[in-house]
Amino acid sequence: MTWSRAATVIVVLCSALLAGCASDPSRLPLGVDRAQALQQLGPPTSVYPMPDGGQRLQYSYGPAGFAVFNVDVDATGHVRSVRQELNEGLFGSTIRPGEWRVEDVLRTYGPPYEQSRVTSFDGVVWSWRYLQINNRRFLYIYIDPTGRVDHYNVGDDLLDRRWRW
Repeated sequence: MTWSRAATVIVVLCSALLAGCASDPSRLPLGVDRAQALQQLGPPTSVYPMPDGGQRLQYSYGPAGFAVFNVDVDATGHVRSVRQELNEGLFGSTIRPGEWRVEDVLRTYGPPYEQSRVTSFDGVVWSWRYLQINNRRFLYIYIDPTGRVDHYNVGDDLLDRRWRW
């Protein structure tokens, strides 16, 4: 490989790395307007209206990823918060069993990794993958037949452990 070609490869790799950092929602400064946020982050995976007249721009790395970033834009069009939702420390203060409906779950966590059923519950169980201190885990939200959240729990990704020697 020639020296100029090697330099070109290094420049391209560095540019890709910097572009990846620029598209990281956690690096978005609060107060920027919606257009700037979209320019920096690209199109969101979902957009949801918020009760205060603003919008939630959702950047989901699912179903195979481990993060869901919600960028909340107020009614004036400025970013007021950025939060990675798949965080075990937030589940207890965020999820509202008995109150939340499917729409609330989607607005917070986006589409699930998987939907399944278990014999001990009359409804569907939605699951999301996340990391807790680099351990693969699952968030399970149990949704009853009326579309209301019944309860939630978390558990280890047992398939991940099966492959460790």
